[in-house]
Parts: sequence; C-alpha cells; structure tokens
Amino acid sequence: MSKSLARVKAALDTAGEAVEIVEMGESTRTAAEAAAAAGCEIDQIAKSIIFRGEITGHVVLFLTAGGNRVDPAKAARVAGQPLGKADAALIRAETGFAIGGVAPVGHLRPVEAWYDPRLSEFDRVWAAAGTPRHIFAIAPQRLVTLAGAKEADFVA
Repeated sequence: MSKSLARVKAALDTAGEAVEIVEMGESTRTAAEAAAAAGCEIDQIAKSIIFRGEITGHVVLFLTAGGNRVDPAKAARVAGQPLGKADAALIRAETGFAIGGVAPVGHLRPVEAWYDPRLSEFDRVWAAAGTPRHIFAIAPQRLVTLAGAKEADFVA
C-alpha cells in the first residue's frame, strides 16, 4: 500500500468512517474517468481542486462536484487572497499527494478548504483516495466535516 493511500485510510479510520477504498482497473485522474469507473453521475465525484494562496504561499482546497468548474475570481474572494497555480511540488509538499490523486483528507499539513454545495444534493459522493486509481464513497456531509471544508459559492 502506498504511503498516500495509507494516510487516507488512516484518516478515515481515525474518524470512525467504515468506508471501502476501491482500486479501479482504470485511471480515476479526471472526474469523467472516476464517474465511469464508479458507475455514478459526474457530479457525485468530489474533485479536489488546489490553488496556491498568493499571500500565505500555502495550498487552498476547493471540493467541487465533478461537472462544475472553479471560477478563479470567486475562489479568490472566498479565500480572501489572490490565488495562483499550485505546482506539483507545492501540492506534494503540503498535501502529500500527486496531482490526479489528491484526496480531501489525509493531508500532511492542515489545509484551508471550501466545498461546493452541489455535493450535498447526493446521498453519497466519491473522492480520490490518494492515488490515481483509488477512490472511496462517503456521505457528502461526512466528507466536508472530515476535510474541515466550509460551504461557499466559487463555481463558474
């Protein structure tokens, strides 16, 4: 088991979440790939979109429904700072995950996070489990609680 996957599993176990992490035979790097693999609607995929806070220098997480796009201007207003592109090195250093497998839980350091209310319209959503081929299903309210995410309007 990879270190990234183990961290996600440990975070879920510590929170008392009895979820099954599923390894898919194909990539789940994109929301469309994850939805096809999970057999669910694209909006049931909780995408982890990462930006770099231009004031803090730290990553900022936006959990959004798979079919939605983050509006950078709205996201910056929500974050209270200008946002820039987070490069792979910063994402790995602060979350411990590679692009394409960033989980909403199990980060190396606390991450400021917001979520798209569209996720709350489902009984269950799917999220990355730390690798490009592992995902897990969870009730959206549990996911946002575990991620420490606040509801906000940041989608285009």
